[in-house]
Amino acid sequence: MTPAFTQLAANLENIARKNLYRSRRIIESPQGINLQLDGRNILNFCSNDYLGLANHPHVVKAFITAANQYGVGSGSAHLVCGHSFAHHALEEELAAFTGRDRALLFSTGYMANLGVISSLLGRGDAVFEDRLNHASLLDGGLLSGAKFKRYAHADIDHLVTDLQKAAGNKLIVTDGVFSMDGDFAPLKKLSHAAKSHNAWLMVDDAHGLGVVGERGGGILEYYDLKQDDVAILMGTLGKGFGTFGAFVAGSEVLIETLIQKARTYIYTTALPAAVAEATRVSLKFVIAENWRRDKLKKLSARFRSGAQQLGLQLVDSSSAIQPILIGDSKRAVVISNALLNAGFLISAIRPPTVPQGTARLRVTFSAMHEEQQIDQLLDALAKSMAC
Repeated sequence: MTPAFTQLAANLENIARKNLYRSRRIIESPQGINLQLDGRNILNFCSNDYLGLANHPHVVKAFITAANQYGVGSGSAHLVCGHSFAHHALEEELAAFTGRDRALLFSTGYMANLGVISSLLGRGDAVFEDRLNHASLLDGGLLSGAKFKRYAHADIDHLVTDLQKAAGNKLIVTDGVFSMDGDFAPLKKLSHAAKSHNAWLMVDDAHGLGVVGERGGGILEYYDLKQDDVAILMGTLGKGFGTFGAFVAGSEVLIETLIQKARTYIYTTALPAAVAEATRVSLKFVIAENWRRDKLKKLSARFRSGAQQLGLQLVDSSSAIQPILIGDSKRAVVISNALLNAGFLISAIRPPTVPQGTARLRVTFSAMHEEQQIDQLLDALAKSMAC
């Protein structure tokens, strides 16, 4: 190997020594609570398919029907020849669902976040981000060229102190439901801070939309906040909706600005029209089937009760994300592997995804899980934690 690649190999060895090496698993079945992994049947407790729509027969049928109509590729970017009727209809339906003027589809949530922040900010501006924000939000802030400030998690006083010192355009950015902890951002206080300091507020509600709120409207519905309270809403379609892609929703001016300026929208191929049609069907289930959200609440409550009886260290979360704090990365991997050997798939989440010393098992629930399976998981945890 050349010297440069020798250094890369050494870096990989260092990652492995720290018990931070990441490996992929090959799934041989459709997504769901039951997976085929290396020829074994595994009970899945680490998926973001919270409502169990990724393999819903009506959603799958809509995809296949649309693929026969539109093909499997969109052919180009939205602004060239890739924007189909299916895309346009989904955007209108997402705007209505979120109670906003318009919505704009992006190929991924990562691209949406990079595109929004870099379109609104530049040198001389300032972006303020929660310390536990998703990597895509942090990268968007850094790449924008704006002055980049991180405030302590959910600490409004810290944020306000920084806002008072800032000049130019100001953008506050936060997750709605924090993906590694499952807690909710203090959006009402953030909205008040934004209005008081002439700043925009952007919320990434990837883990809230479809899951939180009586009708699945996410963290904004939970807090009863409207477009005037939160100017920019980003949502992903690969979690609660069970499909793929992302969107940004907001005012007419915001969406037109993104169409004209967001490089991650302008210069990338549109997601397949068949995915858009499948999402239109899943959106109907998100709105109509409240039982999925109700069941998630019951499952999470049952798990928390049992985990507390076992003395497990939980994070204060009322969402479908229920992390178990372990601390040491090596121990988190050992427990995750023991669970896998017992037939349960739960990922060990380690730095840099989470802060040093806070490695955890990220347990997530689906509306397809049953109470008996929660009890089986708790039994397996009791045995695996003793390893």
